[in-house]
Amino acid sequence: MIAPSPSAVQLHAGSSLFLSPNPHLHLRHGYPRSRRIWRSSMRLATRTLIKDGVLRINGREALTRVPKNVVVSPSKTDDSAFLGAVSDRKGSRHVFTLGVLRDHRLLCLFRFKIWWMIPRMGNSGSDIPMETQMLLMEAREDLGVDKGLHEASNGPTHYILFLPVLDGPFRSSLQGNSSDELEFCIESGDPAVEASQFLEAVFINYGNNPFDLMKESMKILEKHIGTFSVREYKQKPAMLDWFGWCTWDAFYFDVNPRGIEDGLKSLLEGGTPARFLIIDDGWQDTANEFQKEGEPSIEGSQYGARLVSIRENSKFRSSKNVATNGAPNSLKDFVATIKKNFGVKYVYVWHALMGYWGGVHPDAPGTKKYNTKLIYPLQSPGNLAHSRDLTMDCMEKYGVAMIDPNKAYEFYGDLHSYLVSQNVDGVKVDVQNILETLAAGYGGRVSLTHRFQQALEKSISKNFQDNNIICCMGQNTDSVYSSNVSAITRASDDFMPRNLTSQTLHVAAVAFNSIFFGEIVVPDWDMFYSLHNSAEFHAAARAVGGCGVYVSDKPNQHNFELLKKLVLPNGSILRAKYPGRPTRDCLFNDPVMDGKSLLKIWNLNTYTGVLGIFNCQGAGTWPNLNKKQIIPISKPTYLTGHISPSDIEYLEEVAGNGWTGDCAVYSFNSGSLYQLPRNGLLAVSLQVLQSEVFTITPIKNYNQSIQFAPVGLIKMYNSGGAVEVMDFFDGNPTCRLSIKGRGSGPFGAYSNIRPKTCIVNSKNVEFQYDTRDKFLTLTIPLGINSWETEIYF
Repeated sequence: MIAPSPSAVQLHAGSSLFLSPNPHLHLRHGYPRSRRIWRSSMRLATRTLIKDGVLRINGREALTRVPKNVVVSPSKTDDSAFLGAVSDRKGSRHVFTLGVLRDHRLLCLFRFKIWWMIPRMGNSGSDIPMETQMLLMEAREDLGVDKGLHEASNGPTHYILFLPVLDGPFRSSLQGNSSDELEFCIESGDPAVEASQFLEAVFINYGNNPFDLMKESMKILEKHIGTFSVREYKQKPAMLDWFGWCTWDAFYFDVNPRGIEDGLKSLLEGGTPARFLIIDDGWQDTANEFQKEGEPSIEGSQYGARLVSIRENSKFRSSKNVATNGAPNSLKDFVATIKKNFGVKYVYVWHALMGYWGGVHPDAPGTKKYNTKLIYPLQSPGNLAHSRDLTMDCMEKYGVAMIDPNKAYEFYGDLHSYLVSQNVDGVKVDVQNILETLAAGYGGRVSLTHRFQQALEKSISKNFQDNNIICCMGQNTDSVYSSNVSAITRASDDFMPRNLTSQTLHVAAVAFNSIFFGEIVVPDWDMFYSLHNSAEFHAAARAVGGCGVYVSDKPNQHNFELLKKLVLPNGSILRAKYPGRPTRDCLFNDPVMDGKSLLKIWNLNTYTGVLGIFNCQGAGTWPNLNKKQIIPISKPTYLTGHISPSDIEYLEEVAGNGWTGDCAVYSFNSGSLYQLPRNGLLAVSLQVLQSEVFTITPIKNYNQSIQFAPVGLIKMYNSGGAVEVMDFFDGNPTCRLSIKGRGSGPFGAYSNIRPKTCIVNSKNVEFQYDTRDKFLTLTIPLGINSWETEIYF
């Protein structure tokens, strides 16, 4: 804990306007600030202030025993602010106490290892892990500001958001201690970059809708920090709307052209063609001095390999000295062949941010010009407090040959322009967090990350159409708040098919992480196996995730019955509009280990809501728990929960005018249709690794007699994603509903009265109508990609 400094500044209730007594506070880490540090209590007196050692945000007590060196700085809006602190010494790393936090329900998103983030729930400061990058608090009302009372409010739930951010060349994170104090750690990653005062280390905001709160906060930070852009303003790669296949879990490092062709062929013949392909690790031209030919492989030594050229390796390029080696003439020829033979639209290839795991070879003829320097990574204490990682351990052992930052754009430009010449459409860029460990002597982790990210995105914008990049292993805020162009980022640890205890954790983690990542990027939920004991669990999650859908099946090892619930015959998918996130009533419950909570994930389509419910209990345990937090895993049992139309946020967006207040609720597994009011409940019971998907559609009045709600293609998990346009024509005596969409198969809808006639693409079709649940069904013929259904009443 840093001792209070005599120059510390706080925002005090009762003071009108004052200038910081420290004349140097207008400088920020040696960089001139655009404004002086004035404190206006008029602006934030009812918003965020410290009084008698208590931090209150909009009248709600957040922290007690706040030290005197804690600083509140107003943001550019009335509803948010920044917390910081001042020390009596300079340093490249500080840990400051913000105050005591107790008796609030908390959701933390923290990095449990250097690459990946997971959730942690709690109710006090001691429950907050190191490397927390988002903290959401359920706030009780404290009326002491206005009435001198301390009593809880029975009003609506409010939320307080703490986001540790980038403050100049420093990056902050949150953590707790055994005294229930909330702390922030701020570090530059470079011993030469020091400071003693940090005025904008932690952004704070509040609101009564957690999703609005997150969205509005990111927009405020986007303007204030100026180093990143939010998701809705970014160009989304078109491959997101097509089914894909990744080679990683199919082949690992042994990926080869013949295997790729076999996999694409089997998916095509099974009726779920892969329209985008990721050729993962194993295609590049590398050398590894730590793996000797003919000697047993040392575990992890592959991470010491270095890139020796930007071209493909011999598996994908025939040798001039050999008549035939089973390889294609070139990567270009191979890509052209698979696009022609299998209908692949987009081919991405993998590369690491530093070219390869071990970097770019400093002495190879093809890479010498990038002036690489061998550096042995150094992790911050926050990372070392959590899980060790084999990949990182090996990179520390073998070193990383880092590209000269001044040559970064040249390297990416050379690599990407070559790939474009080979008919490659985009890249998956991995190992992005590595920069935080290489920053000493380069101005610190934030500065180094900005430089490489700018170079990477500049090259992407120049060389690839459609912003074709997937970012991966970039879950530190250094990278997140440096993302101006990149629109897709992996939001989870790897799908690990052989680790059966990780499957529920994977789905739960990516859903919670999407609360944070989903405002800046489209979260990528990673690949999965369609033939696996958790396949349906993963498939249902992808259907509600608003993410790309791709598998990593081995050739001829597919579950086509499952895949056809996600993939239309033309290879497109029914992707929901937003990142899938936990419902509001799930935010502070642990769906993996509390033994009672089911996980619900919500999303929206153009005319419908979609809700997935998952039993993640009893299969695995979160990493990095202390002994008192570990609950013995019980034998698999059924858990019962409830779903409701009210679980879908912003349902009024799709309802529009004429909503009756009731919804049609379609259960995918049972094929049943229910009618529920907005706040109605439907019980759901699930066993471990079981899931269910519900399509929830507002029932609308179309005239005095017709009430209608489309469900969509009822054999698809996200059935409502098929419905694209609806129009009503009120004729006399005949009324008509026109519904335009895509895909084929059974189509369903709620209709309070039986139609007279149904027409699909100008042809009369038979239909079924159940008077009990008012369920109308008809069939869109196979072979049709787009259709117009006209329903006459």
